[in-house]
Amino acid sequence: MTQKTFSLIAGIIFTIVAVAHLLRLAQGWDLIIAGWLVPMWVSWIGLIIPGILAYHGLRFGMRD
Repeated sequence: MTQKTFSLIAGIIFTIVAVAHLLRLAQGWDLIIAGWLVPMWVSWIGLIIPGILAYHGLRFGMRD
């Protein structure tokens, strides 16, 4: 697997994660892990960081 292919796949995975957090924020979904209600601010972090990683991964993966 080349670095370009890896970056593209990682970018797609990070995009899916960022979109899932965006949907949680937009729809107001509750997330409960082992009885703990995860606060909404965690999804803001889960949107921003994977969003940045997705952007850079996709940008590098689509480079000529």
